[in-house]
Amino acid sequence: MTLTDKVIVSSQTVARQVGDETVILHLGSCTYYSLDSVGARIWQLIEEGRTLKEICDVVVDEYEVLREDVERDIRSLINDLLAHDLVGAS
Repeated sequence: MTLTDKVIVSSQTVARQVGDETVILHLGSCTYYSLDSVGARIWQLIEEGRTLKEICDVVVDEYEVLREDVERDIRSLINDLLAHDLVGAS
């Protein structure tokens, strides 16, 4: 995936905010997943239809972290979400 790509939430996925976390249920496998507060913020940005670049921009701005660290970590998270069929590429 490139930074200009968008990620879309799978139709097999239902997510809810619970405190600072997001809990995700994959309807096909009936498996629950949980994202911490930063992951929850990224999930929210995915739901808003942001590109990976835009998501990185927001995270760098809001959390004051290094750009290269954010890009690496977001790519890793997206790959995990893709592997569990929670999102798809757009």
